[in-house]
Amino acid sequence: MSVKSKFHEARCQKAVKALIKNGFDAIYVSTKEEAVKKALELVPQNAKVGVAGSVTIRDLGIVDELKDRGHEIFDHHMVDTPEEKNRMRKGQLTCDVFFASTNALTLDGKLVNIDGTGNRVAAMIFGPGHVVLIVGANKITDNLEQAMDRAKQVAGPMNAMRLKTKTPCATTGYCSDCQSEDRICKITTIIEYKPNLTNFTVIVVGEEIGY
Repeated sequence: MSVKSKFHEARCQKAVKALIKNGFDAIYVSTKEEAVKKALELVPQNAKVGVAGSVTIRDLGIVDELKDRGHEIFDHHMVDTPEEKNRMRKGQLTCDVFFASTNALTLDGKLVNIDGTGNRVAAMIFGPGHVVLIVGANKITDNLEQAMDRAKQVAGPMNAMRLKTKTPCATTGYCSDCQSEDRICKITTIIEYKPNLTNFTVIVVGEEIGY
């Protein structure tokens, strides 16, 4: 095992222990392949599945796997019109299983996310039968302050670049707390403990995935 792998594993295992202490179901897996296998095991036959606008989930190929299994999928990236996109977003709120990642995970088990529309963070908190987050080792931070900084200064600008938003960070690569209507950091959430009525599993992976 490389030094980098050992480093990631130690931090991931610490975060998993903290998540469990905070009421979440949480597991550590060392590879992306293990993460996909575990994630798909959590999806019952005929379940309706919501998918957030997550680079992590798409990079892992989970959407294609779900399609091949014949699941009804609520993914607003699969449709074109604003009306269809909103129908998909609303479907994510009441699906059987909702897949997403997180912008940051602290070593003491807090999940930090920023959002522009709010459908992703809303579905993480209440509605779906089971929320499943897959989190790469690159998203783990020492504390809440670092997590907030990562969400704003790393995840936000990278996603703005990906989405080609009309915001300064899509060009400069850093957040300037702009007043643009197109900004994607309008909503910030901190999930400190498992929400009361939501089954919640966090799969922490000892490899770097997503933004």
